[in-house]
Amino acid sequence: MDLSLIQKDILITLITLYHQHSHPIKGEEIAEVIKRNPGTVRNQMQALKAIGFVDGIPGPKGGYNPTAQAYRALNLDISGNEYDVKIARNGEEVQGVKVVEIAFTTLCHPDICRANATLIGSVKAFGIGDQITIGPTPVNKLLIRGEVYGKDEVSQTLLISIFEMISLPKKPIRYYMSSPLISLCRADPLKNALHLFNSHHIRGAPVVEKDELFGIVTMSDVANAIEKNVPMDTPVSTIMTPDVVFAPSSVQLFEVIRSFKERDIGRLIVMEEGRPVGILTQSDIIKVFPSL
Repeated sequence: MDLSLIQKDILITLITLYHQHSHPIKGEEIAEVIKRNPGTVRNQMQALKAIGFVDGIPGPKGGYNPTAQAYRALNLDISGNEYDVKIARNGEEVQGVKVVEIAFTTLCHPDICRANATLIGSVKAFGIGDQITIGPTPVNKLLIRGEVYGKDEVSQTLLISIFEMISLPKKPIRYYMSSPLISLCRADPLKNALHLFNSHHIRGAPVVEKDELFGIVTMSDVANAIEKNVPMDTPVSTIMTPDVVFAPSSVQLFEVIRSFKERDIGRLIVMEEGRPVGILTQSDIIKVFPSL
């Protein structure tokens, strides 16, 4: 059955809101998003319900849920994993929008590579010329970067000119961390920290005692202390950062890359069975993948 443009718009919005909130969606919520009269949306929802595209849920917390038939009508896969593929516009992740399909429309080579990206969520959030990043994809861990050169609001598709495709490393971070761990004790004076950094050519070290992680000290911390005329025999515990970012050694590298960017950190501590065993820095990641 062919759907009208407003019915497609309503279904796409319903599916988007449903995946964002995981509860029945009211017609008024859909009307607010698509800028339509609530009465018009209610009438269309009744029509869509009659042909099996939505289920009506009664009660104060009720609303509408999309059916499998709605997904098929929009050529969307009903399985869950695809909805984890994120898309960013001009360096910022677009909330409420996921990529469900990437179809290459040309053979990829250095001069030209184009693809169509079908979205859950509105393509109206994107404009021609936007720089976008898609991924990583669930299976191949592919990261795609490109520019929007067109869009189809009916099929919720972005037309992308791709200028970079990256296959992210799939090994856990234990393969990329620096180990054995170079560390400090809480009572170590600042001069010892400075000597440690210079002798090992590093810019930071965790504070560890008896396999317990207490904090982290960086070259910037020491430099700030020197600038404030803090005595060099002062224990590093007075300048360390106790809130340390860490990750299990079994986590895959591509999963922690986002943490570096979101938390604006230069390093994280790698843990095994509750004890620190290594450190992963931005430099370690760049060695593996220079373009990240």
